[in-house]
Amino acid sequence: MKQTQTLHVTEEEKAVSGEVIVLPPRQVRRPVPALARRVNALLQRIIPAVLGLGLLVVLWQLAAINSKGFPTPLSTLDSAITLFADPFYRDGPNDMGIGWNVLASLERVAIGFGLAAMAGIPLGFLIGRFTFFSRMFTPLIALLRPVSPLAWLPIGLLLFQKAEPASSWTIFICSIWPMVINTAEGVRRIPQDYLNVARVLQLSEWTILRRILFPAVLPSVLTGVRLSIGIAWLVIVAAEMLTGGLGIGFWIWNEWNNLNVENILIAIVIIGVVGLLLEQGLMLIARRFSWQEK
Repeated sequence: MKQTQTLHVTEEEKAVSGEVIVLPPRQVRRPVPALARRVNALLQRIIPAVLGLGLLVVLWQLAAINSKGFPTPLSTLDSAITLFADPFYRDGPNDMGIGWNVLASLERVAIGFGLAAMAGIPLGFLIGRFTFFSRMFTPLIALLRPVSPLAWLPIGLLLFQKAEPASSWTIFICSIWPMVINTAEGVRRIPQDYLNVARVLQLSEWTILRRILFPAVLPSVLTGVRLSIGIAWLVIVAAEMLTGGLGIGFWIWNEWNNLNVENILIAIVIIGVVGLLLEQGLMLIARRFSWQEK
């Protein structure tokens, strides 16, 4: 009996200690430091942007080589250094630095855009909240929104008899539509359950607007504001070319009359940078108040 048991144990030991499988060594990844991750993320953003700018400079240089009178990037840079050496000089009412012209354009944009926001956002709430106002204003918006911005400028000149209010009027009439449409659409997308609860609680219309509509519609309102500021900055440059006076648009036209193409290219860059800063600032505000991303 003992011999049989010993025999069984020996066979079991042989089965257990049969073939030994050798696993390959496992490589353990070392954790990447937080600073290195941030640097990598930053490089992934910067490198494509730098390549895009480099491609633009190369195309610019090729255009300057193949086109007579078109300035090179280097000559434009020299003119920019001279121009920004004193951007706020004053040599009379019609001869001011580029800084004063940009500030004058921003002032007109602020007036027209501010009036458009004061009128467009409440109108959007009315259109989205009440069917009567929606049926009243929707055909008018569909009719007037596709009109070219410069088509409104002669109407402003006729109404105000001056160039200054006419430019702000053009900005107002062109930048109001995105705010109206986005606000109205945001109000329409509010879940009906919210409004049903408000009816059950017998809340006043002002309380519904303040407690339910405005917090829920705020992301849509800010989207309309962001679109409108881009349109306003786009329109003012074209309007100032026609009305004259102090402003970045008229400054470009004056430089064209003087055949100073370098300054025109510099002004184009300035317009793009200012528009980018305005849009990015509003995007930061929109992300701050957007509950959908939280």
